[in-house]
Amino acid sequence: MTAVSDVSLPLVISAPEPRSLDLIFTPEALARLRAGYRVVEADPENIAGLGEAVLGEARYVIGQPPLSAETLARMPKLRAILNVESNLLDNMPYDILFQRGVHVVTTGQVFAEPVAEMGLAMALNLARGVIDADVAFREGRELWGGDGNRAARLVSGSEIGIVGFGDLGRALNRVLAGFRAHVRVFDPWLPSSILREAGVEPASLETVLSASDFVFVVAAVTSENRGFLGADAFASMRKGAAFILLSRADVVDFPALMAAVRSGHIVAASDVYPEEPLPRDHPVRELPGFIRSAHRAGALDSAFKKMGEMVLEDMALMDRGLPPMRCKRAERETVSRMRSRPVSRN
Repeated sequence: MTAVSDVSLPLVISAPEPRSLDLIFTPEALARLRAGYRVVEADPENIAGLGEAVLGEARYVIGQPPLSAETLARMPKLRAILNVESNLLDNMPYDILFQRGVHVVTTGQVFAEPVAEMGLAMALNLARGVIDADVAFREGRELWGGDGNRAARLVSGSEIGIVGFGDLGRALNRVLAGFRAHVRVFDPWLPSSILREAGVEPASLETVLSASDFVFVVAAVTSENRGFLGADAFASMRKGAAFILLSRADVVDFPALMAAVRSGHIVAASDVYPEEPLPRDHPVRELPGFIRSAHRAGALDSAFKKMGEMVLEDMALMDRGLPPMRCKRAERETVSRMRSRPVSRN
């Protein structure tokens, strides 16, 4: 545990694991943080052991460490928990935080654009066979001209479905704008008017799956949707359609997804898996028709550094008695329903 000595400065508990302050702040931003706050770096699993001198003065927590009601009761000056892990975890009594007016905010939107671009890259690869063609060329098995395009198609003008329309879904829709596609969206947490204002067609899950050439899944894991995309969902998709998984693997029945690809009914790509890191002998590693990415879609240094800027901007607002504006605030009606697992690697 470390802290600066100027007791006149607001106190910040830093417990951002698996992130680090050096990861999420540029050197200049970190210098601003340390100049403006007393920063106590702590073990996220032992916030309760920090003592009254720290807990009693803490204004902000950077990270999302487990916090009990008893620990929170010892933190009377707490104004905000700034989550830089980005998944809202079921590890603190949110009802108490909301009753006390403590903000819970997340910086997860920094990943939206990088992940959306990766999703587009995956769709283009599945549509045009870029990776397989490159491997064939390296091995001297390349097919020239039209012979190498027998299964190819265009993303332009296609039917696209998006499951989930939070920050990532919106970013994906912006990235796809130039492709003149017909975009349908299923998101049961949003009214149809919001979807229409974004230029997409509200649709049922059944329609999104059955009417799309490309289906992007960007929904968060909740208490209501674990494994909700299973064998029946994949069977309902168009033959040859592409399924791109970008949010969390727990929203799909992963063996059923692999079976649908193995049968040749669909092709797929994923940046996330039921277990990470994935075992060396996992069958998805050798599955034709499946593009694999090692949960790296959003993990750009530029995205991590945006986290630090957002944190500093919102703390500056709250220091002036204003609400946070840059980070996304958790909602009391939905925060306890989030079920994403914490990440173990940046």
